[in-house]
Amino acid sequence: MLEQLAKIPEDLGQPTTVLANAGYFGQANVERCLARDVRPLIAKRRDQHYQPWLDCLAEPPTIDTAAGPVERMAHDMQSRDGRDLYRLRKQTVEPVFGIIKFVMRFRQFLLRGLSKATGE
Repeated sequence: MLEQLAKIPEDLGQPTTVLANAGYFGQANVERCLARDVRPLIAKRRDQHYQPWLDCLAEPPTIDTAAGPVERMAHDMQSRDGRDLYRLRKQTVEPVFGIIKFVMRFRQFLLRGLSKATGE
């Protein structure tokens, strides 16, 4: 995806932060983002919802300067700024497509195979 983003015309600007769920987590992805000067905010695992409010307001302790890129990213995710940015993932349009499919009673493909599912 970073290669596709590099093809965006300069007058539109380039992204500075990547927000991704745990399915995209990996040291290689973190390093690729950093190599392109993009701030990675990739969840390492699924987080607990509805944390106590004091935990939401607290900043994480300082991190060791010898920490690797994954540890620095994880620390960045725990910071208040990182949490606020990661919450923006909830503002996507994907739920709209899910609602439309639900209303149309589309739960799964009935046919197997790529060509048949494409036709369906």
